[in-house]
Amino acid sequence: FSISDKAMDYRILHMDEDQDRMYVGCKDHVLSMDLNNITHGTLKLFWPASTSKIQECQMAGKDSTHGCGNFVRVVQPYNRTHLFMCGSGAYSPVCVYINRGRRPEEQVFHVDSEMESGKGRCSFNPQVNTVSVMISRCFPSSSFRYLPLMSIKTVISFACRRLAEPVFIDAQLIPDGTDPNDAKLYFFFRERLTDNDGNTKNIHTMVARVCPNDTGGQRSLVNKWTTFLKARMVCSVLEDDGTETHFDELESVFLLETDQPKGLLVFGVFTSTSSVFKGSAVCAYNMADILTVFNGPFAHRDGPNFQWVAFQGRIPYPRPGTCPGGAFTPDIHTTKEFPDDVVNFVRNHPVMFNAIYPVGRRPLVVRTGASYRYTAVAVDQVMAADGNYQVLFLGTDKGTIQKVIVLPSNRSLHGDLVLEELEVFKNQAPVTNLRISSKKQQLYVSSEFGVSQVSLHRCHAYGSACADCCLARDPYCAWDGLSCSRFYPTGKRRSRRQDIMHGNPLTQCRGFNLKAYRNAAEMVQYGVKNNTTFLECVPKSPQASIRWIIQRDNDRRKEVKLNDRILSTEHGLLIRSVQQSDRGLYYCLTTENGFKRTVAKIRLHVLSDAMVSVLANKQQAPWAWAAHPKALLAAFSPAENLAVQQYCKERQDFQKLQQRQQQRQPPGPLRGDLAKLRPLLDRRKSRNRRNHLPEV
Repeated sequence: FSISDKAMDYRILHMDEDQDRMYVGCKDHVLSMDLNNITHGTLKLFWPASTSKIQECQMAGKDSTHGCGNFVRVVQPYNRTHLFMCGSGAYSPVCVYINRGRRPEEQVFHVDSEMESGKGRCSFNPQVNTVSVMISRCFPSSSFRYLPLMSIKTVISFACRRLAEPVFIDAQLIPDGTDPNDAKLYFFFRERLTDNDGNTKNIHTMVARVCPNDTGGQRSLVNKWTTFLKARMVCSVLEDDGTETHFDELESVFLLETDQPKGLLVFGVFTSTSSVFKGSAVCAYNMADILTVFNGPFAHRDGPNFQWVAFQGRIPYPRPGTCPGGAFTPDIHTTKEFPDDVVNFVRNHPVMFNAIYPVGRRPLVVRTGASYRYTAVAVDQVMAADGNYQVLFLGTDKGTIQKVIVLPSNRSLHGDLVLEELEVFKNQAPVTNLRISSKKQQLYVSSEFGVSQVSLHRCHAYGSACADCCLARDPYCAWDGLSCSRFYPTGKRRSRRQDIMHGNPLTQCRGFNLKAYRNAAEMVQYGVKNNTTFLECVPKSPQASIRWIIQRDNDRRKEVKLNDRILSTEHGLLIRSVQQSDRGLYYCLTTENGFKRTVAKIRLHVLSDAMVSVLANKQQAPWAWAAHPKALLAAFSPAENLAVQQYCKERQDFQKLQQRQQQRQPPGPLRGDLAKLRPLLDRRKSRNRRNHLPEV
């Protein structure tokens, strides 16, 4: 879905599953979309920047296309009927309140307040990321105000002291224990660090946290955060020689909720754009490990070279970073009541000494040397027949979505399974945002040019064969005895087949005509001598290995020898400068988990130049061929004459087969489990129903 062919910079900013609506911000517009179908029932709100601000922006030399407009960057729910929105406003941020109605049936979506300044709430530059979180804690005020937007303003104004060129990726309010006052606001960002001499160093990914009720200190850090702490997040690959290859630039964050707050999983997409190494990786972090680092030692500069070491001195009470009014500070109501030594300690020691490492100290997915890089991530927890699995949906800068499954017993860095890859944007626009609706079982994707909707499961794409469904290893799908359909954990079916861990159809599909799917129908293809031809063969699964076999003139089958002239690609076999020796019957064999089958069977005929010239001669009337068929065959070589006769014979056999299929045939014998069940049904006694007459 898009409202224009031009780049409008669409970003999914808020999803409300209770009202089945999704709110998307773009240039000069706010969209309210139906989660069931984003192409129907979309409400549009035109909210441009003022004419005077646009003229000032253009006179300042800003980009009129990607800068001098109102790019909506903040959409947060204010109450049941209103949304709070902010836009860049042509480098003059503005905010407004939108009335969305109490129920989606009302079709209400309009501005319901005067515009107010968005400075400190939204970025001036639309190219700079803006993150926001709505805190369900109101301040006594006659106007609409809320804490996180003021907090973001504090981060920007205090960046010269605590942050260095930060690029914010996401912000989330995460509980810390049972007391709601202990909940903390976490910021995920990357920053460019400097050394002691002021020289710029590498970019590091950081996570910072602050208490939502932080109002600053009384005598020190006035109107600045007094609970601000940050730690480094590491996503690296350990090489055989002991060196670490780091993916330092965070691109996207997704939080997968669990039953326990400390069991929360944080998924991040990291990239590395150095001149030596380029690639992408996905790392998962346990919230318990993040809390352990923030409860650990503080970093301290010591020694003549001011090296970072763990602080060994006395830590004041309450521990720096603790929220007022929580379980450990019930008598402290605001941060202004913190002792001076606590505030001064936070000022001088805002960094934690230990870094945060991912689960298993290794990435879940690694891509190096690929023509794409990951830009966004969304994760869904799926229950299958043999356990729970995490399915990753990864957006790329080529406009595609990869569906990847993480196996619990996977010990290899490159052992992840790509279930499928979908092209959601034809213009290869990079994916900017992903959102999952567990209620609707849908995935929503945004880019600069539009928004797309994709189902989390496409079981019909795996075909109706039991082997194909089993080899797909998709936890959303299972073979139900007739086709590959949606898997429901509550359903109990004897014929249901699913094996995500091993994907072995030899054990799962036994008794369901397994051998019938190993052979493919023979196809005929013609190639021109000294020209290029392509034999198409697309495997059912990305994990399958392909092998080509050729059989010439009733000779033994031999494996095709690949060279510079004959190349095997992901989609088939490419033959350059076809020769007469290349004709024959080609078999495309795939192997996966020990299961072998023939995906394609292609009989290649090579046409000579004389035959092609006769067929391409448009001056000769077509009825002349029908009048003199022998004259046409005289131009062919003996091998080509044999090919034409064989084609005619195959055509006649095919027509006869169609005629026989049109006639009604009696059903064939039962096979598999049905054949075993039929004798039991025949021996079963019929039920004796007794109808007693009423007594008189």
